[in-house]
Amino acid sequence: MNKKQFKITDKKLINEVLNRAEYGVLALYDEKPYAVPVNFVHLGGAVYFHGSPRGKKMRMLRANNSVSFNVVADSVLIPSYFSSTENLACPASAFYKSIIIDGETEVVGSREELAKVFSAMMEKLQPEGRYKSFESCEYDDSFSEVSVVKIRVHQISAKFNFGQYLNQERFQMVIEHLEKRGEQIDLLTANTMRQYKKEVHW
Repeated sequence: MNKKQFKITDKKLINEVLNRAEYGVLALYDEKPYAVPVNFVHLGGAVYFHGSPRGKKMRMLRANNSVSFNVVADSVLIPSYFSSTENLACPASAFYKSIIIDGETEVVGSREELAKVFSAMMEKLQPEGRYKSFESCEYDDSFSEVSVVKIRVHQISAKFNFGQYLNQERFQMVIEHLEKRGEQIDLLTANTMRQYKKEVHW
């Protein structure tokens, strides 16, 4: 298996995952490592998240603002017998889209930028609306009680694994098993497998 087969550089595909993922895992380091899931929004080429100004994340970021941020989407387990009849465990796998971002953080101070970030986050998490615009001064007290952090992206890497390394026979076996299992994520995965097998050149 060649890991280069999984590498994705198409910014459109990467942005689609970042714009759709509900949360990511933020990795920090200060004397010892710490990783925590956070809601986030991808905006203007940067990643934004928020938290308590007195929380552990902010204490660690003040000591070391270098971070790594990981997003995994469309993950589905692939049992070994989905792609093999040899009764071995080795073919067991998982299909997924994974993005890793390395960067440095800074706290957002501008009222205008805060409004843009929370507007984008709410559009992502509550697209039906039904809330007042963040331009309203009614949010000022809330803004003063939260820290919004921007990750300036230094490096981004993406890997999509949807069975592109399988030969045609094993590839078709997986699709048939997914469609037989029949969960919504299975049917979506089968369609994604066909899409990347046809459209993406590895």
